[in-house]
Amino acid sequence: MTTLPQSPTSNLWHSFKTAAWLGWQIESNWTDPLVFAIYSVVKPLSAAAILVVMYSVITGGDYANPIFPYIYLGNAFYQYVGAIMAGISMAIIDDREHYRMLKYIYVAPLNIPMYLLGRGVARFLTGSVSVFITVTFGVLFLKVPLNVLEVNWPLFFLTLFVGVIMLAMMGLILAGVTLLIANHVWFIGEAVAGALYLFSGAIFPLEVLPAWLRPLGFAMPLTYWLELVRRALIGNAAAAFPTLAAFSNAQLLGILAALTVVFGLLGLYVFRKCDHLAREKGMIDMTTNY
Repeated sequence: MTTLPQSPTSNLWHSFKTAAWLGWQIESNWTDPLVFAIYSVVKPLSAAAILVVMYSVITGGDYANPIFPYIYLGNAFYQYVGAIMAGISMAIIDDREHYRMLKYIYVAPLNIPMYLLGRGVARFLTGSVSVFITVTFGVLFLKVPLNVLEVNWPLFFLTLFVGVIMLAMMGLILAGVTLLIANHVWFIGEAVAGALYLFSGAIFPLEVLPAWLRPLGFAMPLTYWLELVRRALIGNAAAAFPTLAAFSNAQLLGILAALTVVFGLLGLYVFRKCDHLAREKGMIDMTTNY
């Protein structure tokens, strides 16, 4: 019996679906369900508690100040950056250094970029749990002024969708770079996510930065993504801060979409170049004593 060749679209979907299933198995099967559930709750709350304690010490516990929900929500949704962007690049480390299966994946009938994007799905799901727990804790115990009846849900879901694509494309850039770096590069995704934390307006307006650093923040799509998420959830309270107050929601969404396209094209280009170099240098099946 002969097997008909897959269409390009079918191959892309097969690569994505298979990788998403594999990624979830890896993320969720490292321990028993109870420990995994406890970890999923404790981790985001611990991270949020650090920020809350710092804010409380600096402001004397002034949680009624509108800057608090601005900071809290920015920090909560920034968890997606580490989950998706760093998670996609980490798939290279897992498959090449840990499981030593990357070379077999490369010879399988898979589209490698779609495979890596699929691996990011599991990180998106676990990241969503962390974000939900963090936001819920803030609303219930810290009086974050988020009313589900007043949330702009269409704007929120559209912004989240575009933002996830943007983070995935940035993760593809890191995955390409990771292919060319040896010796324990597991930190590269977290390092980039940590650096962008300062330049994206996640916990403070860009006006706090020195004037010569602000253009970097304005060039990052994360800045506009977090601003739109805040506006969708708490409305005018977020729009009152000076950095992007002059822009309407539609303008911010247009800028975010444009930068997502730019980073999408850049991600595909960088990964293709790095992938070519890695093949030429024999780095696909190289292990570096993980």
